[in-house]
Amino acid sequence: MTMLNSTLANFYERDIRRLIEEINLFHDEENLWKTAGTIKNSSGNLVLHIVGGTNYLIGTMLAKTGYVRNRDQEFIIKGVPRTELVAQLEALMLMISKTLNTFDDERMEAEYPIMFDDMKVPNSYILIRLAIHLNYHLGQVNYLRRVLE
Repeated sequence: MTMLNSTLANFYERDIRRLIEEINLFHDEENLWKTAGTIKNSSGNLVLHIVGGTNYLIGTMLAKTGYVRNRDQEFIIKGVPRTELVAQLEALMLMISKTLNTFDDERMEAEYPIMFDDMKVPNSYILIRLAIHLNYHLGQVNYLRRVLE
């Protein structure tokens, strides 16, 4: 595994574990599905979005898992039990780790199978971009938890 793979795997694992911790810190599980002020997406929906987007962009596109994404449902579905959200995040962490373990430098810099951000990019771009996106949503979940509880 290259240094970038190892670094990315560590960041994904760290931030998904932090997200699991945030989800488990909600005292009232119903608050996972609430918003506050001008915030439009609940913590639960943000988790579904992270799981759906990452399973598609890494799982389907790079690991060939066959995952089929329904992005709209990531923001519509409500009431998924906390234990199921955590299980989905744990499975996501495992899929990412297994995928990154298969990447060498050549595959890391190979062109991503579809356009992203309206341009052709290497696989490494997607993997870095998604890690940043995960961290952004982790901050939103942390903020919502503190506001709601």
